[in-house]
Amino acid sequence: MTQTAAGEPASKGAASNGAIPKEAAAKGAASNTATTGTAKGTASSEAHRTDEVTDPAAVNGPAAVSEPASGPVSGPVSGPRPAVPSLAELERRATSRRDRPAYGHDALISCDRLVRVFSTDGVEVQALQGLDLLVTKGELMALVGASGSGKSTLMNILAGLDVPTAGAATVAGSDLLNMDAGARLRYRRDIVGFVWQQTARNLMPYLTTIQNVLLPMQLRGRGRQRAERLKHADELLKMLHIDHCRDKRPQQMSGGEQQRAAIAVALANTPAVLLADEPTGELDSATGEEIFAAFRTANAELGTTVVIVTHDQTVASEVRRTVAIRDGRTSSEVLRRTEVDAETGQESLVAREYAMLDRAGRLQLPADYTESLGMEHRVLLELEPDHIAIWPDHTPAPEESTATEPAARTESTTHEEPASTPPAPDAP
Repeated sequence: MTQTAAGEPASKGAASNGAIPKEAAAKGAASNTATTGTAKGTASSEAHRTDEVTDPAAVNGPAAVSEPASGPVSGPVSGPRPAVPSLAELERRATSRRDRPAYGHDALISCDRLVRVFSTDGVEVQALQGLDLLVTKGELMALVGASGSGKSTLMNILAGLDVPTAGAATVAGSDLLNMDAGARLRYRRDIVGFVWQQTARNLMPYLTTIQNVLLPMQLRGRGRQRAERLKHADELLKMLHIDHCRDKRPQQMSGGEQQRAAIAVALANTPAVLLADEPTGELDSATGEEIFAAFRTANAELGTTVVIVTHDQTVASEVRRTVAIRDGRTSSEVLRRTEVDAETGQESLVAREYAMLDRAGRLQLPADYTESLGMEHRVLLELEPDHIAIWPDHTPAPEESTATEPAARTESTTHEEPASTPPAPDAP
């Protein structure tokens, strides 16, 4: 059976030479008369389209474009079909994708569509729902988010204390999903340092400060002699301004001194990444500034990448980059930079917030933005040369569209009779 360009059998659609049969021509002429004055709106977007009568030429496709005997077709017609790429073109595209660098190839920390699901008594909770995050070497950044957003779960995964359910996560070349027990132990000992919120978890209560700092190096058991370890420990205490607490036990120090000693312990084996979970949560604001100054010193003098989870907006505003996590995904990012006025020479700190676009193309819009414009369920998108425009969708609800459908149909099919048509005679 012969097929047309639109895929209809020749017995039902247009003939192979593109002509329209008599029945189709008559039907098209009737439909053309019914849709005069309304076909102009049929090319609008799907959200604003009414229920007009459709011209057969638009349904039958390019094969039914030729003019029938009764007159030209006034309804919308389909444009030419896009060219089907050849097999060689498809192979070229696949090869170009394979040659692209892997996601996060130049980042120290890379999280690619990270998922973590907790199951308790048959109930599953998704703490991370496809999270993407890249952190370059030498960064000092903060992770912020409400309770339950997933930031602490992310920190435990990066610290090697938890294993993700799916996705990919690498830190300094270490694959966090494919580690055995020995590799995970070496990772926690050599690659990352961790500072807890509770000071009691960071220090051994029966050891002095210098002994606490020496302990990780002794457990590592390689690379340095005792004199070198002792020298390195003293340098860390002096750099963090707690050398006066060298021979004190934790209970003899203040909360701020204990946290700075904990930072020294975390830096003892010269890790590539230093992670801190709410390090200022139990401290006052003045002491919290001292702790953050210690992180800044470690980042500047040792080149250590520092990632801090915090609720403290004061701490978050002190870093160059702040990433917000919401509902298990990265939602927004604030970048801060210093600008110098060309006329006065005065420096000023400029902060700008960006929405995060993950690898799946998902974009989380701020809640206050969507609420102010009444955006919910769906939105309208339009691609411009240099941006994507987003509008709220004002399409009526299904029950509203059903109730107004007869009126819309009547409006779209009514038309003015031509003046040349004589009026019908009156009934006797």
